[in-house]
Amino acid sequence: MENNTILLALKIILSASIFFVWVVRYDNIIKEFGEYNLPNWLRDFVGICKLTFCGVLLSGNNDLILYASGAMVSLMLAAFLTHIKFKHSIDKMIPSLSLLIICAILFVNS
Repeated sequence: MENNTILLALKIILSASIFFVWVVRYDNIIKEFGEYNLPNWLRDFVGICKLTFCGVLLSGNNDLILYASGAMVSLMLAAFLTHIKFKHSIDKMIPSLSLLIICAILFVNS
């Protein structure tokens, strides 16, 4: 039971974080993707995917949770590697790395 509570807390933390970054601070996402010279369609596609996968993680379907957490691992790994590619400071890398770790924990425990 305790493990389920921890996993639920991680899902809520992940979902709230993704919502905050991709909805509340969307202007910052526009700026970042512009700095990386990535197309607008990719930015919007990534945002839609992340928000959708977080919604699926909060569902009760274990099969869907496995797929959504695996997809989120891929997206967060891409975000982390992008920060490395652009030689960002560690403080800019910590959010993507911490969310990557949370996604990996959810994936392994689905």
